[in-house]
Amino acid sequence: MTISSATVDLAVEEVLLPPVRDLGDGFKVRRALPSAQRRTVGPFIFLDHFGPIVFRAGAGPEIRPHPHIGLSTLSYLLEGEMVHRDSAGNVVTIRPGDVNWMTAGRGIVHSERSPAKFQTQGGAMFGQQIWVALPKALEETEPGFSHHAEDFLPALETDGVSLTIVAGEAFGERSPVPVYSDLMYVDVVLKPGARLQVPAQHIERAMFVVSGEIEVAGQTGNFGEAQFVVFKPGAEIVLQARSGAHLMMVGGEPFPEPRHIYWNFVSSSKHRIEQAKFDWRQWRCPEIAGETEFIPLPPDPSRIAPRG
Repeated sequence: MTISSATVDLAVEEVLLPPVRDLGDGFKVRRALPSAQRRTVGPFIFLDHFGPIVFRAGAGPEIRPHPHIGLSTLSYLLEGEMVHRDSAGNVVTIRPGDVNWMTAGRGIVHSERSPAKFQTQGGAMFGQQIWVALPKALEETEPGFSHHAEDFLPALETDGVSLTIVAGEAFGERSPVPVYSDLMYVDVVLKPGARLQVPAQHIERAMFVVSGEIEVAGQTGNFGEAQFVVFKPGAEIVLQARSGAHLMMVGGEPFPEPRHIYWNFVSSSKHRIEQAKFDWRQWRCPEIAGETEFIPLPPDPSRIAPRG
């Protein structure tokens, strides 16, 4: 929902409290993008924040094989582990601080499952999954995958602020994650009293407050946990955390063409999405070695006859 406030007038364009969605198996997320109020920020078309969620033994999340087109997915954990498998043959365990970057392009299938120790011991999950739309010229590129350990991501420490450049470029540093457009995705931790000026190099910018409270210079009031704050283009943004805070910052240049999204499919072409839906219904998609399950295509609301 949109939060109406007199403070939303100088540097802030919108303040959203993302709704909670249940993905099954007790795996609940807050979906900041897309929403009725805001579809995208730069090339970012999807942002799920989850946790911290504590799972008992044998109850970890099991996201069965499902397809994607026209986007790159970014998985970033603050706590827990997840095993990624895809139809290109990649099998990687995602650990806290690592970046999993998968480019679907013309089509890829992947699963995300709990590691074996979750089944025997239980554990916690905490992090975000992001979708970044691809430039129109690259929507049908070959699928690709790369995994980047925490130690290889640029990190900065200055005046009570810790920054990790997860993807893209910001604060004079560039992540090794092979992005395809102008963007930033930054993990920010501010100690009590710390201040941070947000670079203006990206046209659209926003922050998701993971914990704590953030003040924006020139405005009254605070922005708190789970709020998604979208800044006005070109505005000078100075953040302050009186008692400390943790946030994730996204930004970038929007594409000139709109993007359509249906389930896990993203494209500038509605016809291409219809083709992807048909392919998945007919199982005309690549398979993942060792996987026998799959997530069926959800019903299309536009094709469901009203009850009379």
